Amino acid sequence: MLRVVDLSAAPDADVAPPPGVIVAFGSAAELAAPDAEPWLATATFTLTEDPSSDLRVITVDSVPDALATLRERCTRWPHASAVCDDVLRSIDPLGPALAGVVTESLAYSTLQAGPEFARWLAERGPAQLPEMPDPVLSVRDGNTLRITFNRPQRHNAFSTDARSALLEALTVAQLDTSVQEVVLTGNGPSFCSGGDLAEFGTFDDPASAHLARTRHSPALVLDAIAARLGSACRAEVHGRVLGSGLEMAAFCGRVVCRPDAVFGLPELSLGLIPGAGGTVSVTRRIGRWRTAYLVLSGTNIDPDTALQWGLVDAIA
Repeated sequence: MLRVVDLSAAPDADVAPPPGVIVAFGSAAELAAPDAEPWLATATFTLTEDPSSDLRVITVDSVPDALATLRERCTRWPHASAVCDDVLRSIDPLGPALAGVVTESLAYSTLQAGPEFARWLAERGPAQLPEMPDPVLSVRDGNTLRITFNRPQRHNAFSTDARSALLEALTVAQLDTSVQEVVLTGNGPSFCSGGDLAEFGTFDDPASAHLARTRHSPALVLDAIAARLGSACRAEVHGRVLGSGLEMAAFCGRVVCRPDAVFGLPELSLGLIPGAGGTVSVTRRIGRWRTAYLVLSGTNIDPDTALQWGLVDAIA
């Protein structure tokens, strides 16, 4: 389930694939030792209480507390934890987004059919999805297209209707080359709080859900727009920037956040992994190690940490 490696007495790093979730830990001096390097590369991530700029390392207030949380979560959601680690090790964040999104979606569909997601659905109980008109607004101003999530009563939780409307708006920007700037925002107290939990479990079957995610993917269109426009494709985020909200924002060429923003990937608590392209978009920005930490620990981070890690480009 979870292997913990103490870098003060690091064993030889002879790990047969797939290695599973491995968390190393040590002081700054121990991390700098030559025999620690193989574990820094092999581990899912490494914890320390000392400052570190290494993408493979996460600085925490207390290593024992962080390990206790990780043990508890990996024990409760062993399938989702292992699949998250497998996917992040398999994806090349510098490669084409399509390959990563397909890999992620296949893994996500596998977990949708698994016991951990079924347990979450049973614990949640019946849920009724409220109908809200105009879940996404799209306004053209000259060469700028401003796309706004518009379900403020639910912190812009991402629904099937919102996905369809977002895809339609993004497709306009993709096909119309006169659009030279795309701005993604959210109305109300939050940018986007992630998938609408009231809707989870309403898919026909995991295979159909996979085809819908990959054949009608806002992430892939947003990735293509960002490739053309660079920083002129930007997300302006605030409040809750969680789950699919963070995943989509991270595809943009530039991400600017307000000081009230909170960032996280909470999908593990549903028995799932990020499913809106985040294993590609977030990993491109902060590396597989810190992405894995956000998922497996369930930790939310503040704007200063997000800026330090490169998850956002500016705080304004």
